[in-house]
Amino acid sequence: MLSDPRSARAASTIAIAMRLRFLIVSVAAAVPLCGCTTNGGPYLGAYSIPIVVSPWYQKHQEDKFWEHERYERVPILGPITQGGVPKALDPPSDDQVMRALEKVRPVQGGTPLLWERQRLNVRIVKDLIADYVDPVRVYPLVGPAQQHHAHYKCTIYYHERTYNGWPIPFRLDDVDTVEVIYIDHNHLHMVGDVEFGPSAEY
Repeated sequence: MLSDPRSARAASTIAIAMRLRFLIVSVAAAVPLCGCTTNGGPYLGAYSIPIVVSPWYQKHQEDKFWEHERYERVPILGPITQGGVPKALDPPSDDQVMRALEKVRPVQGGTPLLWERQRLNVRIVKDLIADYVDPVRVYPLVGPAQQHHAHYKCTIYYHERTYNGWPIPFRLDDVDTVEVIYIDHNHLHMVGDVEFGPSAEY
């Protein structure tokens, strides 16, 4: 005995509809159990939906903190000794030079296989071009102090390679790239009868 194809098709449609309803009910029951909702807390509306954030923002904040912590503060050193000739003893680090170069000629943020720039065979030459001390003056929150100026000329030699992947793939090699970065390392020297140690009064 042969069954009617219409009734078989209707039965399969009903079975698919039942499975789809079961799937919808299962998903609806599982959503409150996941960690993406605000059950038990204030209702945030559209702000309760997770938003994808580029990792560039995290790196940008980390770079700002790194540079502020290491390079953007002015150290206050002890007084200059009598008869001593002050000399700058802290040339800029390679990290500081490369971060300064990245600000004026960036290579970060490229898209692999579409556009990308690289620096290869980097060599840094640091030259002290000025080293002098200002007369004594009173600085707010510091007191009488002398500002010690140290100006450095940093020459960076490197091989720059640029990849372009679309619409016409090609590679550019600039073997003899030279950039010059000027970095100032200024700091203060306290002046007067300065006491150090645990017995000093602040």
